[in-house]
Amino acid sequence: MAATSSSRLARFWQATRTIISKDLRGEFRNRQVISAMALFALLSTIVFYYTLESRADVRLAALPAVLWVIVVFTSTLGLSRSLAAEHDRGTLDALLLAPIDRAALFYAKFVTTWFYSLIVAVLVTGIAAFFFNLNFPPGWWLIAVLGTVGLAAVGTLLGSMAIHARGRETTLPILVLPVALPILMASVSASALILQDRPFSDWNVWVLLLVATDLIFVVAPLVLFEFIVEE
Repeated sequence: MAATSSSRLARFWQATRTIISKDLRGEFRNRQVISAMALFALLSTIVFYYTLESRADVRLAALPAVLWVIVVFTSTLGLSRSLAAEHDRGTLDALLLAPIDRAALFYAKFVTTWFYSLIVAVLVTGIAAFFFNLNFPPGWWLIAVLGTVGLAAVGTLLGSMAIHARGRETTLPILVLPVALPILMASVSASALILQDRPFSDWNVWVLLLVATDLIFVVAPLVLFEFIVEE
């Protein structure tokens, strides 16, 4: 029994790694998603910078919300392609017919989506640090990792529901944003306190909320994804 479970787990991770490798190789060849996300993040940050440039009194208070709004909306560009590209090419059916655990498909798409979202968060933070002349403390990066993990998990799970819908580019944000609201609220609240140099005891509750939410949306697809991905 133990040997069977070990073999199944090995096949699961092998399938996950194979799909991740395929997706990343394809993206680094054409760079469509990363280029579009990077350009949108750059332009959005510059627009907000010039909007807040003359309002130094509200800049620090508004900056966390501005940055996370940019991250969320930029990430939806990558979320819409997590399974949609496979569906449009007709390769999704082949992946579903492959002798692998279907949850492996979710976790592969989740990891690549999280990778794109984290790149966006790093890019937006770097641009903001340059324009606003800010130093982002280590706590900011903890929230960035936890927040993007939750957004990627929610987006991948709900994106698998929207791939068969008409106008999925507009349907996906409508599905994702209400469900991801606790993640966004916790990320913005924690980020604001971190930029104010508040101690960890003041924002640890938001970290716990992010961890709990991430666990729910990362673990639930082990059971739910097989049913969700079916037409």
